[in-house]
Amino acid sequence: MSNVLLIEDDAAIRTSLTRGLRDRGHAVSSASAALDGLRLAVEERPDLIVLDLGLPDMDGLDLLRMLRAVSRIPVIVATARDGEAEMVTLLDAGADDYIVKPFSSTQLDARIRAVLRRAGESRADSSVTVGGLRVDPRTREATLDGVPLDLSPKEFDLLHYLAARPGEVITKRELLTHVWQIPYGGADKTVDVHLSWLRRKLGETSSDPRYLQTVRGVGIRLAAPA
Repeated sequence: MSNVLLIEDDAAIRTSLTRGLRDRGHAVSSASAALDGLRLAVEERPDLIVLDLGLPDMDGLDLLRMLRAVSRIPVIVATARDGEAEMVTLLDAGADDYIVKPFSSTQLDARIRAVLRRAGESRADSSVTVGGLRVDPRTREATLDGVPLDLSPKEFDLLHYLAARPGEVITKRELLTHVWQIPYGGADKTVDVHLSWLRRKLGETSSDPRYLQTVRGVGIRLAAPA
């Protein structure tokens, strides 16, 4: 199951697509305006965003650029504009795919699965380097300044998830969902304990962080030391 955020101002289309995607196993949240969609994208951190261009408070292309400034969540643009120049502009602005209206929820579901499959393959296969930290998911090895880190399987999964999103603030709920496969519930202590263990192996503490920076009341961010 994937978590999809649908940003669409037409209530009938929004209702139809929400029903169709839920019938196909997706969890769907929605917004009818750009700024509400941006807020939900930051708060909920969905697996994928379906973005309509014709929004009442902002052009969807401007919202796409704003999303790309703060997140790498895959975005499928839904548009009635089918000119080649328009499509090039959307892809250059950071869209992962586009779908031209009118379309069915079946077509959209196929696009969603394809985009998420590509995103998953890209993240799963690529090693990540942040400062002196290197994480390789293929060999499940992590090094800090060239020195191997002795990590448990879950510590490695946690480090890789954070390192693959450098500079992004990740909520504990997102970590529970994607690292522990717990979609709901309040097992925040599990995340806190593993972060504490991970900090120790990275040679830092919560009061003197280097890579793992707590954003109070929001979540955790992995970034190269200043």
